[in-house]
Amino acid sequence: MKTLLRIGTRASLLAVTQSTWVKNQIEKAHPQVRVELVKISTTGDRILDVPLAKVGGKGLFVKEIEDALLAGEVDLAVHSMKDVPAELPAGLHIGIVPIRETPRDAFVSVKYGSLDALPQAAIIGTSSLRRKSQLAALRPDLLIKDLRGNIDTRLRKLDEGLFDAIILAGAGLNRLGLQQRITLLLDPVQMLPAIGQGSLGIELRTDDLELLAGLQFLHHSQTAMTVAAERAFLLRLEGGCQVPIGAHATLTGSTITLTGLIASVDGRQLITDTTTGPAEQAGLLGTTLAETLLARGGKAILDAVYSGNASPSK
Repeated sequence: MKTLLRIGTRASLLAVTQSTWVKNQIEKAHPQVRVELVKISTTGDRILDVPLAKVGGKGLFVKEIEDALLAGEVDLAVHSMKDVPAELPAGLHIGIVPIRETPRDAFVSVKYGSLDALPQAAIIGTSSLRRKSQLAALRPDLLIKDLRGNIDTRLRKLDEGLFDAIILAGAGLNRLGLQQRITLLLDPVQMLPAIGQGSLGIELRTDDLELLAGLQFLHHSQTAMTVAAERAFLLRLEGGCQVPIGAHATLTGSTITLTGLIASVDGRQLITDTTTGPAEQAGLLGTTLAETLLARGGKAILDAVYSGNASPSK
């Protein structure tokens, strides 16, 4: 491998922490290699006063990093997989998928021990349409307000009393050493996670076979299989930040169990189903599950979302 590798990363504390972990692992495995982080500002990082669903488009947190990768300005990129669109630019691939952190969402509150313990009309914060729709279905009495910004900013707003509770990815809190802030990890049965949540993806140029071989020690095949099933589901649905969809796959032996969700923005319609099959057919499982949900009413929901209507016409 080259003696100097440059990792493209977002500049947020969580992104830098994740990329620093990859940097340390590479330098430990390859003592002759020096790794530098190149911090890159993305569209999603710059637009903080508008909900992501209203910004529109895909790849809000990765496009500029991918541009730098294609231009040869960096050698690899470290992403949170939940931010990575199902379709990648020509010449790039997610070559390495390290072991997954928890995929679960975290309920975080100063006063209340669970979602059920929140009083009527409590204020709960999240920027995710997927979370909003499921929260609205579970607790239609809650006041769900947008919450953007880095993890520290979101926690500070909670601590200042602007929210009774907030929902964050458990993986981010764990990686930042903020496990003590997690009041409760939500069961995927109650709150289905984002596709790829908790997993990292190391993106490379497809022609950089030497680097791919040198990073194989970081690849976790079991995580890669489950994430492949989830991302096949995402690809078939052509989903992005503006669509309330989720999926969660687990691997037991050589069998994948995949649960998927398509929801209306207001949470009045939640279409979900589960399928199982052999791990080597992970992609087919994701595609087939997506087709099932589309046929059960998911297509009408997605058509309504893409056309700008809040919910499909009855």
